[in-house]
Order: sequence, then structure tokens, then C-alpha cells
Amino acid sequence: MHHAPSNPNDPGDSHPKSTDTADRSRRMLPLTVWLCSDHSAQANDDKPSTTRAPHRTSPHNPQICARHRQAVGHQLARHLISLCTREGDVVAEAFTTSEATLVAATDLNRRGLALVPHFPLAQHIGSRLRATLPEDRLGQVAMRPCRPDQMARGLADHLGEVGMVIAAPPPYETGGGIPKRVVERSCPACRADLWMLSHEQLGLFLTAAWKVLRPGGVLALITTARHENNRLIDPAPRLIRLAQGLGFRYAQHVIALRVPIEGDSLVVQAGPADLAELRNAGSRALPPAVSVHADVCLLLKPQSGGAR
Repeated sequence: MHHAPSNPNDPGDSHPKSTDTADRSRRMLPLTVWLCSDHSAQANDDKPSTTRAPHRTSPHNPQICARHRQAVGHQLARHLISLCTREGDVVAEAFTTSEATLVAATDLNRRGLALVPHFPLAQHIGSRLRATLPEDRLGQVAMRPCRPDQMARGLADHLGEVGMVIAAPPPYETGGGIPKRVVERSCPACRADLWMLSHEQLGLFLTAAWKVLRPGGVLALITTARHENNRLIDPAPRLIRLAQGLGFRYAQHVIALRVPIEGDSLVVQAGPADLAELRNAGSRALPPAVSVHADVCLLLKPQSGGAR
């Protein structure tokens, strides 16, 4: 399991003096592990809601693929929002691929805003929200049709007010490419990928996140180290350097386990392509890599300091 660099909590101005934020800082250990498999949530995903009709898969109502469903799962979103924000705060998400963060925000009495520049994906997420949330909670969430680098424009009515920005940049944004074998044309998030950003604009997204966050607000960057073209790509150090260059303070590194645990074992489920590779005993290819965790880097916008 690859660990991104971590540093102890700094008692300087990166930690606000208020009681609420000081308590949050005490809970931010330099390195911690969260269980975020969403195992039970996925098992219940297609059960009928008590207030809504069940959500069914069809050519007009496709499902998000496993890769995008894992980007920011419901359990990870709940951990982040409960740790880093207060009730009533605004939580913004960039690179949105599912409804998980918006639902978690309403569960915890926050307002959720998601950037979704691709209309078919917005339609899909909207249908999921209507199938999941009761009418009285739909008003707590909204989607804005803008790219991540346009966040400051899309959230112009919340500049300097957002309590937390959550982002899981796609592979091509963090030094790699999109693995062709896992792209699913029926997945709305796969089709929306290229609407998000180009790698030259990643710095503009981080600058926009700085502008929308309030002093003491938290930027959560979610990445996964992976092997690509026979080399290890770990996006976390580069993203941390870019964010620190803008003035963010690196506060915590979290390992988010994406697979269930039974006893002392991780329960890893291989997909059809992985099983096909495992059956080919004569293959000289490396064993299939299975993602079991994500690296979550939490960065604080200091209470004082010049805006970037």
C-alpha cells in the first residue's frame, strides 16, 4: 500500500482559534485509515425507497461504472464532511461522477453543490437524487454546469464561503491516461470525463478552490497510486506541491479502504477482465492490479494570508 507523505499538525495559523475548528484539528491525525467500502450501500442501491420509485437500470437509465462509483463513495464523503465541516456549511464537489457526496451532505445537514458540466451526467445524477432523497431535502443540493477550473465563476454566489471542496481528479489530470479497458460507453461518467479538464488547467482548479473556500476551509484531494506503462504513478505529491504553492497547508493523509474487511482479510472482487487474465496461466503479463484504497490529502486554507 503506497503512502503519500504526511506531516504532523502545525499549531500555527493553519489551525483556526475557534473551539469548533480546534476540535477538528485534534481529530486530524497525521495518518489515519478509514473504512469506506460502501458495501452495504451498494447492496441496497436498487431497493425501493420508502418515498420514491426504485431506480432501475435501462438503456435510458444506465448505471455508473465501478471506477467512477469508487471515486468518492458515500462512506468516504460522510467521513470527510463530518470531520471537516459544521451543520449548515456548504460542501462543493468538483469532478463529480455520482450523487454520493450530495446525498452525504444532506444526510449531515449540509448544503451540497456539485460541478457537472456534462448534461447527460447531470440528468443521471438528478434522477438518482430524486430516487434517493425525499422532496424536502432536494432543496439542499444543486448542480452547477461548469468545469472544475471554472469553479469560482460557477460558485460566484459563494466566494469565500464554502466550508469544504472535495475533488477526485481523473487519471489524465494527474500524470497518466485513462485505462482503455475500464472505460464503459454506457457509463454517463465515462462519457463525461473529457468535459472536465485538460491537465494544463489543473492549477486553475486549485486556484478556484482557494477562492471559494472560506478561511479555515478544507480542500480534500482523492487520488490512487497505480502502475501505468511499467511505472508507478502517484499523483498525491504533485497535487500537494501545487496546492502548497497557492498557500494551502497540508494537514492530514488518510488511507480510505475501498473494499470490505472480513476478519483480518481484505475482500477483493475481481472484474471479468481480471478473471480472464487470472485464468490464462501461460500469460507473461503482470498479475492484474486491483485498487483497494485511495489516498486522501486534506489541505487547509489558513485563517489569514494573501489570496492567490
